[in-house]
Amino acid sequence: MSADEEYDEERREHGRSEPPPAAPGESAHPALALANTAITLPGGRALDLLAVPAEAEDWLAAHGLAPAGIGVREQCATQLRALREHVRSLLAARVDGLPPHRSALAAVNDAMTRAPAVPLLYWDPVRGLHRAAPHPVDAALDHALAALATDAADLLAGPDADRLAACASPPCNRFLLQHGRRRHWCSTRCGDRARAARAYARRAGPAA
Repeated sequence: MSADEEYDEERREHGRSEPPPAAPGESAHPALALANTAITLPGGRALDLLAVPAEAEDWLAAHGLAPAGIGVREQCATQLRALREHVRSLLAARVDGLPPHRSALAAVNDAMTRAPAVPLLYWDPVRGLHRAAPHPVDAALDHALAALATDAADLLAGPDADRLAACASPPCNRFLLQHGRRRHWCSTRCGDRARAARAYARRAGPAA
């Protein structure tokens, strides 16, 4: 049994299968929290906290980005997940010291400009030209996407960018903001997994 399997077995025995707690930095940067809604679990299993519209709606409400019960549709959830992948791409590039993908930059810049500040001009055969706010759900989503994209830009171009790191406990794929220079993990759970892996390696070493 591998270190990951041993640790996962221990967690199942104690009934601890819930998602990990917020990573350091998520409370200050909702874009970081968005990036961390796609989680790789031990054994290569995946957990998507935005997998269905109801979950996306709950996540937006929990982070103060949209009213509860707004009625998020699959199209809206898809847009939120798409922005998440672009933000993850930009965070990974920054952590690895690589140039960002142009498509990710374009997507984040586009999201920042999506939320209209005033009622827009519309036309239909009955009312003719008129001004109106967008559909409430669309408007809420656009404002949420704009807020998340703006926060991502602030994170990547601001003073916290130098603290950005990837969790050091494979296979976890979450990001965090470091405190100090020592090895960091996104949660106590990942730290425990890393220590379990080291202990397993020590036990397996002599036998190997």
